[in-house]
Amino acid sequence: MDFLQYYQTYFENTLTSSELLTLKLLIWLLQVHKQVKIERLAACLPIPILYESRRRKIQRFLNLKKLSLTLFWFPLIQLIIQKNFQVQERLILVLDRTQWKNNNIFVISLIWKKRAFPLYWLILNKKGRSSLEEQQAIIKPVLKLLANYSLVILGDREFHGIELAYWLKNLDRKSKNKIHFAFREKGDVNFKKGRNDYQLLKTLVQGPGIKIFLSNVQITKKKGFGQFNLGIYWKRNYLNYKEKEPWFILTNLPSLDETIKYYKKRSGIEAMFKDCKTGGYNLEGSKGNEVRLTNLILLIAIAYTSSALLGRVIKNKGYQKYISRLSEPKRKNKRHSDFWVGLYGDNWIFAVEFCFNFIQEIMIINRHKIFNYQKGMKAYSQISAIY
Repeated sequence: MDFLQYYQTYFENTLTSSELLTLKLLIWLLQVHKQVKIERLAACLPIPILYESRRRKIQRFLNLKKLSLTLFWFPLIQLIIQKNFQVQERLILVLDRTQWKNNNIFVISLIWKKRAFPLYWLILNKKGRSSLEEQQAIIKPVLKLLANYSLVILGDREFHGIELAYWLKNLDRKSKNKIHFAFREKGDVNFKKGRNDYQLLKTLVQGPGIKIFLSNVQITKKKGFGQFNLGIYWKRNYLNYKEKEPWFILTNLPSLDETIKYYKKRSGIEAMFKDCKTGGYNLEGSKGNEVRLTNLILLIAIAYTSSALLGRVIKNKGYQKYISRLSEPKRKNKRHSDFWVGLYGDNWIFAVEFCFNFIQEIMIINRHKIFNYQKGMKAYSQISAIY
């Protein structure tokens, strides 16, 4: 595949031979053992040296300056975007922050096929929400990276401050491609339409099933921020499903339907966080200084995106049935994502290679199933060629 060949060529041109082999081994360990603790990685690193030497080797690798996100990661993610999106196409970005035990990680991600691909991240040396300066610091490099695309930037109630929306609105005026945003507000925020008095957002809703879109309103009583659009949406109760509270969304998108359509896609980052934490790589248990932790997340980003892309190829070739269940009774949505299929496809390939002698014995014993085994080995060969 083109992007795999690019990965290989790019890594060879960027890293020394020793660094490249270390990277490959660490990515392989992530995929097989699903752990990013340095102690665990060192324990499993298949290099015949002392444990303490293996641990220091990993630490030195994670401290490499050449692993800078803008210099090392951006060219890779740019290729993925170029392969899957047209120039000037509208891309959906999500701002979010997650507290993983002692690690306060701030991420901006690209939504693609109900999942989020991490673009850029910061380790916040504090607890709690991000500041406007930190929000600007994480957005600026990505705006430069995606200068040829129209953007919609989404954020939950952590980003409800009017300052970030005002900053993006001013950037939109100067940008050659549109920069839209949709940030969820709290119900106790004041707004004003025309010459009317200020009132709280929550006074506009009586119960579920409401849809309101207000154009050119003033948000908060602070002066000097101009006017914005405001979408209000509270999903109607359906059977046993009840939305707890309405959405109040500050935006520069032109309609409620468009605002709600994009904001619903924000959930993709929650799926990514689950994959990177307990679902896939157990990032919650990792420790390290800021540089090492940033680069551990970089390893996860490389492994995560490659697994998702490979899983997509496996599905397109029709071999997913060798990796996971295709469907379940009473389940409308597919059980496993592209990421899951790619991750465990890799594990299946490794298991077949490791246990090949046992497999040959099983095929000899169960010769009445030889046709099914042969089909499975053909699928193994095809999937193996992808990796």
